[in-house]
Amino acid sequence: MIEVKNINKSFKEHQVLFDVSSTFEEGRVNLIIGQSGQGKSVLAKCMVGLHEIDSGQIFFDGRDFAAMDRIEKTQIRQEIGMLFQGSALFDSLTVEQNVMFPLTMFTKMTKKEMQDRVDFCLDRVNLSGKNKLFPSECSGGMQKRVGIARAIAMNPKYLFCDEPNSGLDPITSILIDRLIKDITYEYNITTIVITHDMSSVMEIGDHILFIHKGYNWWEGDRDSIINTENPEIINFVYASEFMKKIRTSMQEKKHI
Repeated sequence: MIEVKNINKSFKEHQVLFDVSSTFEEGRVNLIIGQSGQGKSVLAKCMVGLHEIDSGQIFFDGRDFAAMDRIEKTQIRQEIGMLFQGSALFDSLTVEQNVMFPLTMFTKMTKKEMQDRVDFCLDRVNLSGKNKLFPSECSGGMQKRVGIARAIAMNPKYLFCDEPNSGLDPITSILIDRLIKDITYEYNITTIVITHDMSSVMEIGDHILFIHKGYNWWEGDRDSIINTENPEIINFVYASEFMKKIRTSMQEKKHI
């Protein structure tokens, strides 16, 4: 579980986050949504220590991250898996070498132990036998799955996913969503997904935090977001006429 309490963050004279508090529970897919420039990515970067907060507290299973020294923070970061927006694979390394990279950097595993772990992770994301491919030989969806395999290689307690469906077709996006959800449930991970994808909100949103103008504007799950009357949520999630029709249809089904 990750808790953020009264997080404030400014860049020079521009304040981005205002007293943001929320709880992200383990074994659930926690989504952070909001328009561009509203503070959701800044919040996530504060949570993993890429930005220093101005005030507030961040707890990883009760451990006060903001109050830790550099060595203690490094230990927490080794419990965090990261799936980056562009997958961020090393072009010069094979799929296998990409997944193995954090193991070689942060563990004392033997070569065989690392190989076994890599094979397990690739099998878990349905990429068995693709070890020797290079990223350039992989489709966008495959690259995302390699990124997920690398993110879980260290058996993390916390998983951060930045726009995991960016650039993917709808069918592949659904597959990535389901994979993230399955891994979260299977390993009881505290998963946090930053997304603009409303399909993800409806498909895997166990807990949804809507950041608007730097504030925690709304919280709920994928069921409550259907019935909310919060105007900012409605304008964001149901911006298109198509999405408005879906919302109306879903509300009608719930009343049948």
